[in-house]
Amino acid sequence: MSSRSLTPSPSRRRPLRRLLAVLAGTLAVLAGTLAATPAAAAEAGTLAAPNFKAPYACGQRWTYSHHSAEVRRALDFVRADGGSTAGAPVLASAAGTATRHYQAGGAGNYIVIDHGGGWKTYYFHLASFSVASGAWVGQGQQIGTTGSTGNSSGAHIHYEQLYNGVGQNIRINGSALAYPGGYHQYYLTSDNGCGGGSSFMTWGSGVRVRADAYLSSAVVTTLAGPTRVTVVCQKQGDTVNAEGYTNNWWSKLRDQGGFVSNIYIDHPDAKLPGVPNC
Repeated sequence: MSSRSLTPSPSRRRPLRRLLAVLAGTLAVLAGTLAATPAAAAEAGTLAAPNFKAPYACGQRWTYSHHSAEVRRALDFVRADGGSTAGAPVLASAAGTATRHYQAGGAGNYIVIDHGGGWKTYYFHLASFSVASGAWVGQGQQIGTTGSTGNSSGAHIHYEQLYNGVGQNIRINGSALAYPGGYHQYYLTSDNGCGGGSSFMTWGSGVRVRADAYLSSAVVTTLAGPTRVTVVCQKQGDTVNAEGYTNNWWSKLRDQGGFVSNIYIDHPDAKLPGVPNC
């Protein structure tokens, strides 16, 4: 009886090797896909983020900090350019639908803007609201004034960026901000609302620019004399009687970060032509 080898011939080994190679390749692809899925999801979320701007007026320089008791990944902002923090306009970081809220023992008066795609921004401790709940707001539009309502030790903007309800590290103009434990370590100058606008001259001296279109609003700066200004929008506010004129329209000045009565804009119309409403 002839003996037969128990070792597979080379011709029989090849299909087995090919099968094992295919199985190994399939497993590698599956492992790579599973490993890449969270990273891909995170990247997709990052790519979906709006180009957020600072939540305060163009040209203003603020400092910011984070403390351990903060909810989520918030930063607190206060002015560092000599202007008043209290009453300073708070601007939408990006376009979206704004809703007004109140929490007595925490956020105080606050606005949430839904930017779509799972992204929202929060603005806490407002002194006042500047938009109706449910209103669509553009990037750079004033949504309120800086205050200290709720659980707050002083006027500041508490600001957050959330994705699908989870706080994110704050990015402005696509760049991540630091998270210092105190103020005056890092600073940020705003370019929010800097674009566009119509050029006008003001007249008169000692003209007060206010945080909002109301005589009770904080003065953010004063125009010493006739000044060329860029008006980004206008809205109705308190009626002003001055210099023999009466007017309740106010212009938002891009570079000064506040409002001035249209009485002091060197134009004969009470409402400026070609300037949109805020």
